[in-house]
Amino acid sequence: MHKIPKGTALAFDFGEARIGVAQGDAELGLSHPLSTVTGGSNDEKFAAIAKLVQEWQPRYFVVGLPVHTDGTKHEMTHLSRKFGRRLNGRFNLPVYWVDERLSSVYAESLLSEAQVFGKKRKSVLDQVAAQAILHGFFEGGPAECFNGREG
Repeated sequence: MHKIPKGTALAFDFGEARIGVAQGDAELGLSHPLSTVTGGSNDEKFAAIAKLVQEWQPRYFVVGLPVHTDGTKHEMTHLSRKFGRRLNGRFNLPVYWVDERLSSVYAESLLSEAQVFGKKRKSVLDQVAAQAILHGFFEGGPAECFNGREG
């Protein structure tokens, strides 16, 4: 269990094509889907993220860390860590990595309950997965903090 920082957080469900973003506040215990960042280049994606950072003024970031169901790492684990380190480097805010193994399943379930299907589902799935990642963080699930230095 980790200490939950106070203030606004932005959470990310990182993917190479799309990055789901959610916003929340631990003191209120609330999170909500915010945006899906797309774009050809990393510069375009980080420009979109910079706008969200400016608008929401987060105190920290939460990034989903994908691993296999048995907990072993894979290529997306490495890419998500790299993304988190870039967030920290560009915005000088701490990054918390959170196990995201079930976030997409949870997001699919929520969207099915809400009867969101087809193109609409695809457009919000990554955002809802980011919301699930942030919710898990707020609930005190395991997290690893990165603040500019490798441990």
